[in-house]
Amino acid sequence: MQVLITGGAGFIGSHTAEQILSKGHSVIILDDFNDFYSPAIKRDNLRSISGAARIEEVDIRNAERVRQIVCESKPDAIVHLAARAGVRPSILQPELYIDTNIKGTFNLLEAARIAKVPRFISASSSSVYGTLKTAPFREDMCLTQTISPYAATKLASEQLCSNYSHLYGIRCISLRFFTVYGPRQRPDLAIHSFTRAINEGKTIKQFGDGSTRRDYTYIDDILQGILACLDYDGPICDVFNLGESQTTTLSELISSIESALGKKAAIEKLPEQPGDVPLTYADISKARALLNYSPKTQIAEGIPKFVDWFLQSGKQR
Repeated sequence: MQVLITGGAGFIGSHTAEQILSKGHSVIILDDFNDFYSPAIKRDNLRSISGAARIEEVDIRNAERVRQIVCESKPDAIVHLAARAGVRPSILQPELYIDTNIKGTFNLLEAARIAKVPRFISASSSSVYGTLKTAPFREDMCLTQTISPYAATKLASEQLCSNYSHLYGIRCISLRFFTVYGPRQRPDLAIHSFTRAINEGKTIKQFGDGSTRRDYTYIDDILQGILACLDYDGPICDVFNLGESQTTTLSELISSIESALGKKAAIEKLPEQPGDVPLTYADISKARALLNYSPKTQIAEGIPKFVDWFLQSGKQR
């Protein structure tokens, strides 16, 4: 099997590429190595597989180049992980997010249609659930409001996938990731940035009173779900939650990092940020039943594992 991975130099993408290569498949990576965070980190993510994977430096907004690569390589599956990420930055640059996340997904789907790629696996987000009060969140819930441009682009991309599945017979699977963490996590995300600041004796910024709750998902569990989709033969268009199905408050998260580091955090308390949802909580019963998805790493184990990685290598990044 040949798999094309967009965003393959990023946190989730580089782990996905390694796993797919380890199964004996071939991999093509598309990544633009943009400066949302250091391109050097992304290039370092690929160091161990640079000789095994074909790496193409391309922006998914470049429709012609995307189409050329997909039509020439004719992959058996596309795993689409490339996106402009983050709720807060999307509020500042909504047009960039719409351009990259919606138009970029469209460009890839169009290329898949032309090249007759049979399978398209796409990263969505728990942010599509907005401020729903009923939890845990199920894939069949009616989604009537998103509260950030980032979330809106992810929901729009899910709908584009459903269009292309219905119209052109592409098997499209959208995966709603719930706050993924682990080795190589983006440096701007809470667990990584908090760990760095606490370790260096710097102040961390806590938005809100610490009561917001997140469903944190360890990278190994996310990979389990992604790889299962390469063989999934259920409905031709489907959506799955990938989470741990437990929640942790922001205050509890900070305490866990403090314990793992053996250091106390200096906390600056700030008002809640626009676009941040108060709760994410995945109902994973569908993924359990249809993908045999079974997350193994709960937050109590995952945070120490992340901190160990950070102290050994991540703090040098």
